[in-house]
Amino acid sequence: MSSRLSLAELAAKLADDGPVKYESSNRRARGLLKGKWLFDTLKAVYVWEHQYYPLFYIPLKDLEKGPAKISKDKSYDQGFWIGTLSLDDQRIEIAGFDAGPLEGLVKIPVNALDSWFAEDEKLLGPHPKDPYKRIECLPSSREVRIEVEGNVVARSTNNIFLHETSLRTRYYLSPTSILDWGMLVPSNTTTFCPYKGEASYYHLKVGDKDIKDAIWYYTYPTAESAAVQNRLCFYNEKVTVYIDGQKDEQ
Repeated sequence: MSSRLSLAELAAKLADDGPVKYESSNRRARGLLKGKWLFDTLKAVYVWEHQYYPLFYIPLKDLEKGPAKISKDKSYDQGFWIGTLSLDDQRIEIAGFDAGPLEGLVKIPVNALDSWFAEDEKLLGPHPKDPYKRIECLPSSREVRIEVEGNVVARSTNNIFLHETSLRTRYYLSPTSILDWGMLVPSNTTTFCPYKGEASYYHLKVGDKDIKDAIWYYTYPTAESAAVQNRLCFYNEKVTVYIDGQKDEQ
């Protein structure tokens, strides 16, 4: 689903075509806004608006039990409505459904809340973990060599290969594999992944070539990705990677 769609356009598409997939989360879901629990439900539903990851949709009846005021501002013939969730001076545009597979559910934009929780775990990224994805961290002594335009940047036989369902393998190298740390320039970029945690980045400068955010690492990874703590991962798409002398796909 394109991020450029307005909330009404997204709701109309979901009402007409249905989501890619949906199912009960079987998890307690809570949302925090301005120091108050906006909702606390055991009936949250995983909804895949697109194929990549699910979002929590919240039952309207559980939202109505919370401290926020809910108004249905405009209803549509397709079986959905656009409304406003109000808490103190905060206003959030929401979408609800009166028919179809999402009947009785409300979409709250993820970034509109201060925090989301699955059981007692605060969600680190922009969505809950996909129940059909898993992380596997495997130690590997295969030689990984990183090059930029023929210049060797790193070489390692002490690696962790991280396998994530449906995604390419990522190679996490020991910091001692870097041949010249002068090529790494700290970046202010950070990203969040529900499966791995908060990533920090380095730019890479090789000769006259500057590659933005070419390397990432996790100082405090999640438990399932603990094996990659403080290891360095190069974007295959931005550098040339060789595994035991064979060029990896870019």
